[in-house]
Amino acid sequence: MRAFLLTLLLSSLASSAERHHFQFGSGHLDQSSTYTANSRQGFEDASAITCDAHECGSDKPFFFSIDLPEGNYDVTVKLGAVTDMTLRAEARRLIASHQNIPTTLKFTVNVRYPEISTGGTVRLNDREVGTRTWDKRLSLEFNGKHAAIQILDIQQTDKAITVYLAGDSTVVDQTAEPWAAWGQMLPRFFKQGVSIANHAESGRALKSFLGDKRLDKILSTIVKGDYLFIQFTHNDQKPGSSYVEPFTTYKEHLKLYIGEARKRGAIPVLVTSMHRRTFDSSGKITNSLKEYPEAMRQTAVEEKVALIDLTAMSQLFYESMGPESSIKAFVHYPAGTFPGQQRELKDDTHFNSYGAYQLAQCIVEGMRSNHLGLVKYLRSDIAHYDAAHPDDVSKWNLPLSPHSSARTPF
Repeated sequence: MRAFLLTLLLSSLASSAERHHFQFGSGHLDQSSTYTANSRQGFEDASAITCDAHECGSDKPFFFSIDLPEGNYDVTVKLGAVTDMTLRAEARRLIASHQNIPTTLKFTVNVRYPEISTGGTVRLNDREVGTRTWDKRLSLEFNGKHAAIQILDIQQTDKAITVYLAGDSTVVDQTAEPWAAWGQMLPRFFKQGVSIANHAESGRALKSFLGDKRLDKILSTIVKGDYLFIQFTHNDQKPGSSYVEPFTTYKEHLKLYIGEARKRGAIPVLVTSMHRRTFDSSGKITNSLKEYPEAMRQTAVEEKVALIDLTAMSQLFYESMGPESSIKAFVHYPAGTFPGQQRELKDDTHFNSYGAYQLAQCIVEGMRSNHLGLVKYLRSDIAHYDAAHPDDVSKWNLPLSPHSSARTPF
C-alpha cells in the first residue's frame, strides 16, 4: 500500500509540471492565434505571418509567447523547410543562428520572476520594467529570410543544470540592438540540459547587485550542482556608493558571493572583466581596470575557485584586430544606422553582437581550460577558440532583432 501511495504521489507531481505542445498551420495554431492578456499564448503581432497546412512563418521577425511559471523549460522546436534563420529566446538570448541549422532544435531556457520566494522582490530599474526578461512569460523570436515553425513543445524540468550569471552591462541580456553582451550569447553553445539564467544588469557592481536583492534572487533558486559565474569591475572601480577597493572590500565581496554559492552546493566561477577598448600609441591595450583583475586572480587562488581570465583573452582579441578594426566589435555607428538614431554611437566599453559572441567563445574556452563539468553539454559543433585569431568580422552575419535603442547602457 505504501509503495502504491508513493507511486501515486510521484505520478501526481510529474503530471503537475507544465507541459505545452503546439502544432502550427491551417487547421491548427495559425495567424489568428495571438497573444493577449486573456489568451496568455500566441503570436505577437501576427500581421505578417502566413500559414499553410504544415507551418506558420514570415519574411519578417516574429514572436511566439506563452505565460509560464518561473523555472527551467526543455524546449523542442521543429522549424519549417527553410533553415537559414536565427532563433532567440526572451531578451535576445541566442539559441541558434546562421545557415543550415537543424530542422529540430532542442534547448533549455530559464523563465524568472522578480518576486523572491524567501521574501521581497528584485529592485528593477526603469530599463527592465516591461522587458521580456521579467514579463512572466517565455518568448521566442524567429528571424530570417523565411523563418517558419511547425511544432513547439515546452516541458518544465527540474533536472537541468542552471548557470547563473552575476555581472554588469557587459554580461547582461541587452534588450535592444545594436547592444549585446556575452551572457546572452552563451545559450547558443549548450545542448538541452543546461539553462543560462542571466541575472546581470547594467550599471551594477558587487554592492549594488546585493542592494537590489539580485544575489538574494539567485540564492533563492540555486541548488547543488548549479554554477554561479561572477564578473564585476567596471562599476566597482568608479567613485560613489558602490566603490570597493581592489585588495580589501572587492575581495571581501567576492568571497561573500563564493561562500553563499558554496553553502547551497553550487559551483562558483570567477571571471575577470574584459578590457575597455583603450589603445596606446604602439597598438597595445592600456589597463583601465587597474588592480581589480589581479585582486580577482588572488581571490581565485585563495578560495580555490575556477578563474576565467577574460581580461587576458580580451587583450589578445582587441590587439589581434588592432586599433582601427577593433571598432567593429563595439557599438560604433554613424547617426541614422538604426531607426530613430539621431546621434552617432561611439562606445568603447559595450559590444555589438560580433564582439559579444567572440567574448562568449572566450568564456567557453575558459570553461574547457578549467575542466568544468559543463563542457560535456557543449553542442557538437563548438570548436576550440583562440582569442588571438577571432572570427572574420567580414563574414559575421546575425539578423537584427526588431527593437533598437540609442540609449547607452551605464
